[in-house]
Amino acid sequence: QVQLVESGGGSVQEGGSLRLSCAASGYTARRNYMAWFRQAPGKEREGVAAIVARGRVTYYTDSVKGRFTISQDDAENTVYLQMNTLKPEDTAMYYCAAESRDGRWDSLEYNYWGQGTQVTVSS
Repeated sequence: QVQLVESGGGSVQEGGSLRLSCAASGYTARRNYMAWFRQAPGKEREGVAAIVARGRVTYYTDSVKGRFTISQDDAENTVYLQMNTLKPEDTAMYYCAAESRDGRWDSLEYNYWGQGTQVTVSS
């Protein structure tokens, strides 16, 4: 049974940093995406970043480029999202996802989802 468990969320001031972790059990991502999504109140869930091919290929949505970094550990069972220079508009529930069904890193068509971790950035 595949499980994705997120951790590392919290409340920070604008300009601060957080590192999110997604621990995957029962799943090893080698050829498919592992990704981070977020959903703010009243908004649609959106793709934030994704990683594939043992970390050699990464993707980011434009609003986080240069501030967020996605990575995975050598065992390929934990994915991280380092978030720097956080802004109030980054406030959202962040979800880890694994195994895209349609080959697009930023669509919602993933087979596995975590329960989410809350990130709140205050100005």
